[in-house]
Amino acid sequence: MNSTIDLLKNHSSFRSFEKKPVSNEQRDTIFQAASHSSSFSLLQTVSIIRISDQALRKKVNNLCFNQPYIEEAGEFWIFCADFNRNHQMAPSVDLSYIEYLLIGTFDAGIMAQNALTAAESLGLGGVYIGAVRGNIQELSDLLELPEYVIPLVGLCIGHPKGEKPDSKPKLPQEIVMSENTYKPLDKDSLDIYDQQMKHYYENRSSRAPFTARTVKGWSDHIQDHLERSSLTFMKEYLNKQGFAKK
Repeated sequence: MNSTIDLLKNHSSFRSFEKKPVSNEQRDTIFQAASHSSSFSLLQTVSIIRISDQALRKKVNNLCFNQPYIEEAGEFWIFCADFNRNHQMAPSVDLSYIEYLLIGTFDAGIMAQNALTAAESLGLGGVYIGAVRGNIQELSDLLELPEYVIPLVGLCIGHPKGEKPDSKPKLPQEIVMSENTYKPLDKDSLDIYDQQMKHYYENRSSRAPFTARTVKGWSDHIQDHLERSSLTFMKEYLNKQGFAKK
């Protein structure tokens, strides 16, 4: 093993931060690491909105269902799929095809992951905020996002407060990896994993999301989360921003 693999394997999300700023040098280092992420055909379809104004951060937090670490963290970045730049350079191209949305989403995910990995390598911590999509139209208006730009995920970065949370057990290789053809879910392996997650949830910090503290295992978590995660307005919003019409 090496230090990079150890860092990746020991990842855990921090939801509590010291009231201490991330230095300019640290911030720039994280950005430079993220900016060198892989990008589909070098289209570079990601923009980052750094929310540095505290009054604006509070408004953003209200739209993200009031998660205190959004305001506590030294940095809060919102990663957006951005084809607006490309559109300005190639205005004749029809960007309403779903493929362009997939490209932007994939690029943004890679860049966000590299940003967090870079932050962790500097001794900082972070947590992703998927709730930026919960009131996506209101957030887009607040951030003045133009056509062909959509917010996908937020990232809190800061100086961790308290002990490092235990890393979540992840699905075992025999469930995640198939060879040559897709294999059905192994229920025996899932039962074992459910018990591991049950133990993890029972011993998790009180600051963890409510559902993760109350469900019995991973299968229950999936049931609960999928039931409340269908954002019925998303297709209309994506179409309004110029995406996924075809």
